[in-house]
Amino acid sequence: MIVVSDTTPIIPLMKIGQLNLIEKLFGEIKIPKAVYTELISNPRFKEEAKQIQDSAFIRYTIVEDIKSVELLRRATGLDLGESEAIILSDSCGADLLLMDENKGRQVARQMGLHLMGTVGMLRVAYEEKMLSYQEIIDCIEALRENGRHISDRLFRQLLESIQQ
Repeated sequence: MIVVSDTTPIIPLMKIGQLNLIEKLFGEIKIPKAVYTELISNPRFKEEAKQIQDSAFIRYTIVEDIKSVELLRRATGLDLGESEAIILSDSCGADLLLMDENKGRQVARQMGLHLMGTVGMLRVAYEEKMLSYQEIIDCIEALRENGRHISDRLFRQLLESIQQ
């Protein structure tokens, strides 16, 4: 299975100590250079950068079709990381793109890409018995405490989709 990720699913899972879920769920993920740079470039987050650099399951890849990336950015207003993640997903025939931002998800859907976000990963982790019902609740609360917006509606949908 080929899985590509944007920045947004990685950072929240890292903040709540669940980055390893990505490896458990998918084995290995590809991230484009722009996403890698976003993840490691902030000097205030040296520990997090080291965690990304040391993660054997995160493979950074250079997107060769820069013209398509720039065209997508200009046409949609997406940032460089989102654009590279979408173009990389399309060009390598990824089975799944991990992305949370609504605008990026809309563009990726229009291109026929299969998507999963942070909440979707938590649901699958529950279904695969990697996380308990209570751990899902704890993860969502931790995500919210760390500034991640998860609507009450989405939280309810998640809880309804899993069983105690």
